[in-house]
Amino acid sequence: GQALVRGISSTGGTDKGLSDSKGFYCLILFRFSSAFAVARDDEEEKELRQRFMAPPVSGLRELRRRRRELRSRMELLIMETQAEMCRALADLDPGASFAIDSWERKEGGGGISCVLQDGEVFEKAGVNVSVVSGLLSEEAARQMRSRGKSLKAKDGKLPFCAMGVSSVIHPKNPHVPTMHFNYRYFEIEEADGTKQWWFGGGTDLTPTYLNEEDAIHFHKTLKEACDKHDLKLYPKYKKWCDDYFYIKHRGERRGIGGIFFDDMNSPSKEEVFQFVKSCAKAVVPCYIPIVKKHCHDSFTPEEKLWQQLRRGRYVEFNLLYDRGTKFGLLTPGSRIESILMSLPLTARWEYMHNPPESSKEAEILEVLRNPKDWVH
Repeated sequence: GQALVRGISSTGGTDKGLSDSKGFYCLILFRFSSAFAVARDDEEEKELRQRFMAPPVSGLRELRRRRRELRSRMELLIMETQAEMCRALADLDPGASFAIDSWERKEGGGGISCVLQDGEVFEKAGVNVSVVSGLLSEEAARQMRSRGKSLKAKDGKLPFCAMGVSSVIHPKNPHVPTMHFNYRYFEIEEADGTKQWWFGGGTDLTPTYLNEEDAIHFHKTLKEACDKHDLKLYPKYKKWCDDYFYIKHRGERRGIGGIFFDDMNSPSKEEVFQFVKSCAKAVVPCYIPIVKKHCHDSFTPEEKLWQQLRRGRYVEFNLLYDRGTKFGLLTPGSRIESILMSLPLTARWEYMHNPPESSKEAEILEVLRNPKDWVH
């Protein structure tokens, strides 16, 4: 722009004419650069819309405005994770389609629920994103304090922001496992203005029948994601997963585990975010190959019945023990449809059902009662 103005000034003319020329061409340059910036923003917005299943809760312009802030980067990550999983599932079940439901929460924020039902491959598959803010309820604060959180409220109020992506996939074929993942970020502002923050999440597998090759692939993929950051993480979070998804009244795990962590706030916010990002990027490669491998396997009515009974166990854990379900139900203005999306369309409870010894059904029960190390 300066070079152009210098070229104009060398053509001569009166001082007033020269001044008018400079002002005129500077105005043209300013308008051109402004138009270019708008076009660039429009192009970026179009690209973002194509990447996601729906416009982000915080809005594309707001995310661009504070794109360097971790909250914005986390929201972009959970949106991308949602889209990647939905598209991978849709490719496997082309006859079905996702219902995409954007919702708002009057207390602050909202979410995007993507749910596929009654497909050829998946009975029910949901991938939800939520970005909510407001004041933490007394019940939710009490639950957090029970985990050792020291929360100092001001006039009984604790402003919070929470966001995450959560998915549960229930296939029709009993030889395809159910899979769950969730990655989330939480932030609370205390009375003195300081902010507590932490990340949580995990990915776990719940097969109806045990396939050791699938179990090894699943755990190995998650281990590789963890090992990029610290070799100690996978064994620590694998054990945490086995301990967390424990149905106490049954004396068995919900599935064959994976990884699980919560309240993670060290070594630094950026380092933890990068770890969470690696885990989120592993959800498609750890699961989709297993679905492709087994979605056309033949099965018997007896195998389908066992799947229904195992789903009953899944429901028991989610309603009685799952921390995320409890927090959602205790949060004012929470969306019940999204919270209970994790439940299957069908399940079964039989009185005093016990599988025969040495059966395939008894084999999976043995692993659920005594977790295995799948990668060493």
